[in-house]
Amino acid sequence: MESPYACNLCSEVFTEQQNLETHFLTHRKEKPFTCDVCRKAFSQQQHLKGHLRTHTNEKPYACDICNKTFSQRCHLKQHLQIHTKDKPFECDVCNKAFSQKSNLKTHLRTHMNEKPYVCHICSQAFSYQSSYETHLRTHTKEKPFACDICNKAFSQQHHLKEHLRTHTKEKPYACDICNKTFSQAPHLENHLRTHTNEKPFACDICSKTFSQQQHLKGHLRSHTKEKPYVCDICNKTFSQRPHVETHLRTHTKEKPFPCNMCNKAFAEKSNLKTHLRTHTKEKLFACDICSKAFSQRQHLKRHLRTHTKIKPFACHMCSKAFSEKSNLKTHMRMHTKEKPFDCAVCNKSFSQKSNLKTHLRTHTNEKSCACDFCSEKFSDSVFLNTHLLKHTVENKPSICDV
Repeated sequence: MESPYACNLCSEVFTEQQNLETHFLTHRKEKPFTCDVCRKAFSQQQHLKGHLRTHTNEKPYACDICNKTFSQRCHLKQHLQIHTKDKPFECDVCNKAFSQKSNLKTHLRTHMNEKPYVCHICSQAFSYQSSYETHLRTHTKEKPFACDICNKAFSQQHHLKEHLRTHTKEKPYACDICNKTFSQAPHLENHLRTHTNEKPFACDICSKTFSQQQHLKGHLRSHTKEKPYVCDICNKTFSQRPHVETHLRTHTKEKPFPCNMCNKAFAEKSNLKTHLRTHTKEKLFACDICSKAFSQRQHLKRHLRTHTKIKPFACHMCSKAFSEKSNLKTHMRMHTKEKPFDCAVCNKSFSQKSNLKTHLRTHTNEKSCACDFCSEKFSDSVFLNTHLLKHTVENKPSICDV
């Protein structure tokens, strides 16, 4: 039997006139039912009734299969489709199926490129209301989802869900190749590229490729010189968030990465990884010219300059160039007269740490530089070298003048 009550605006039909009248409110955007707690408005009284349970935390509808509870009957009905795998609503364009009619309706906008939700602040448009609401929080800085354990707050519910795994140590996403597990699906996706060596994200400026989009995003700032991340303590700026997080440890002195072989701790995981090679004697980086091997990439890079004679670090005051940045830094103190290394005994200052180390021996009477000819000892190699000249003169062969 045909339903007698049809909407003349959208052709939806109803079996009762009251349902048709309620439906008309959705077209008129009329919302006469207001929540006394948060002032949110609704077009139907039953929607307000269901909403009030979000304040009271009442969940009277329980799933018979997994006992999960819900504040509204329609939410339980939607949840049951997770168990039944029922997806009765199919897209006519791409045949993708959905468990809810509203999800299909939203999905269709991706084909029509329809974006009805427009941000009133920046005019960015969205196909999904949830995406629009999430975007608004980038303007309002609102973070309504708080962790019950550490009180850290998030702008998106799924970010909270991911964060909770840092407390529970749950890692539900496993790599099929090496069985390594991850707490988040994107982390597994990024990890898989370490096996495939896939780098799908390319820089439009220099064509350098990356395995992760965030690495490309961070790299682009090396071209734009943008540094949006600021240290709250010293106001130093950084192009990438991990860099400011690492920098903060220079203030807090936090070293969360301990070595399990010697208990030495590090502020950065990469430094721990490098340090471990001092125990394993592993030298992964070999010179193509002389085959000398190194435990760190930067040591190889530095060594290569002994072959190429390249000196990329130039003094802007006298144009003297150096093969290592640390040597330039030490040289600059000749110009600035800076002496950052103080003796704790007599307060004498030095421009180089090695000079301070040598000076300290004058207080300790330590003489570690021994002469191979007469076993006399000196506190400084300079004094030893001067002394060695004496032996050189004594052992010099005599020359006949006749």
